[in-house]
Amino acid sequence: METPEEAEFSAFVEQRAHALLKTAYALTGDRHAAEDLVQNALAKAFARWRRIDEPEPYLRRMIYNEFASGWRSRRRQAEVTVAEPPDRAGTRHLDSDTALRLLLRDALRALPPRQRAVLILRYFEDMSVEETAEILSCRVGTVASQASRGLAKLRELVPQLDWVEVGGRH
Repeated sequence: METPEEAEFSAFVEQRAHALLKTAYALTGDRHAAEDLVQNALAKAFARWRRIDEPEPYLRRMIYNEFASGWRSRRRQAEVTVAEPPDRAGTRHLDSDTALRLLLRDALRALPPRQRAVLILRYFEDMSVEETAEILSCRVGTVASQASRGLAKLRELVPQLDWVEVGGRH
């Protein structure tokens, strides 16, 4: 028989796990890595569930922190860079919106983790500069500068974005 805390946790997971997974996928660009991030965050949160006042922001912060922590350890591993990404099988026949989303996803993966996190929180999650700064434990000015740099890099990597409105600018 479930305790009231377990029932509350289960209900939260049932209602919000998909949204957390979407955010984690936007960060990692990999479904399995996103599932791992969410699962690890939920497992850690379950142990403290009674002490968590606002579970969703708490879990999002855990996901972003674990993502950043994992990126730091992966950065030490050797990476192989290529001038052009390999052609994706089957993408030649996609409609233009889908092709643009795939290009944007790949461009996001090319950004440094902090810029990627800022852009995802600000424009994918529609959070304010202040909320983003709080989740990432940084200053408002850092969020603004990282967003500006990230958007500039995205426009460089995906020139098709010149005609798409991003963050209220063209």
